Amino acid sequence: MALPYQTQAKYWGLAAIALLGLLWLLGDVLLPFVLGGALAYLLDPIADRLERMGLSRALAVTVIALVTTLAAILAVLLIIPALVEQLAGLVAAAPGYAQSLQDWVITRFPALGDAESALRVQLEQAGEAIAARGGQLINGLLTGAMSFISIILLIVIVPVVTVYMLLDWDRMIARIDDMLPRDHAPAVRALARDIDATLSSFIRGQGSVCLIQGAFYAVALMLAGLTYGLLVGVFAGLISFIPYIGALLGGALAIGLALFQFWGDWVSIGIVAGIFVAGQFIEGNFLTPKLVGGSVGLHPVWLIFALSVFGSLFGFVGMLVAVPLAAVLGVLTRFAVGRYKQGLLYRGQGDSGPAPAAEAGPAGDGPAG
Repeated sequence: MALPYQTQAKYWGLAAIALLGLLWLLGDVLLPFVLGGALAYLLDPIADRLERMGLSRALAVTVIALVTTLAAILAVLLIIPALVEQLAGLVAAAPGYAQSLQDWVITRFPALGDAESALRVQLEQAGEAIAARGGQLINGLLTGAMSFISIILLIVIVPVVTVYMLLDWDRMIARIDDMLPRDHAPAVRALARDIDATLSSFIRGQGSVCLIQGAFYAVALMLAGLTYGLLVGVFAGLISFIPYIGALLGGALAIGLALFQFWGDWVSIGIVAGIFVAGQFIEGNFLTPKLVGGSVGLHPVWLIFALSVFGSLFGFVGMLVAVPLAAVLGVLTRFAVGRYKQGLLYRGQGDSGPAPAAEAGPAGDGPAG
């Protein structure tokens, strides 16, 4: 005999509260395991494909580990030092850029040259704030948020967790499937398939788009001669995880820097602007339709809201889990709406027609993932 729905809702609600409390209390401790699990989830399709090509699971994981390790070494040796150098240079140059902007504004609008002018005071304060905050940012990235030992532990633990989870991924999914409540197993499997489809479409697809766009912007801006082209390109690629935001912020930053560097050389400024126009055209017409798909159920505003809320509540770990949780909540919301439309609260006593199908998809018998 199944438990009453009120009792089931109480148990699942308590489990959700316990999970959120654990995330809040152990956020820093869970960080390596969250990162390791996320990487294992992202790499599992590659391991499955290698298995279909005839490799054993252990050999497939070994190949993936060797390739990713080589890529990480190349990034540490070639890309990260250049990014740190350009970030430090941009922070050091920020006061000069603010002074140049102030001089340009005063030249065009002499009335603002008064030392008591609100705009002049704001520009001076902006330059000082950028320099101060930028220095704090670099210091925080290098010596702040976590100690040297924590960084070493993170570097060591994340790959180990990723390898072990990747080796046992299919067994873990099967074990979780075996523990599902029998009365609700088909519905849970259907929901899990929808969640997996949403996550794989968005995280894997959008992650590939971010990587391609970041590489394109960085290489193109450096070839265009922009001093901080690598930094701007990587920044635009990372922020592109939120659709449209990356292009807007990256383009504004690149064009602003180009105005300071190439003032009077309108061809170079136009090339920098054209790079972002071309990047958006390629992303909108080729990359996103091919890699992400047209319907993943994650609206940009919902993503921004989720990142803001979970980042404020749980810090960096909250931002890492914000997108997966946003996908889960989106699927559950669509499922709940589908069930609501099947019930009397929506249809009323007089509606005797067939109930609309639930939006979570048909129930299946195999484990999701």
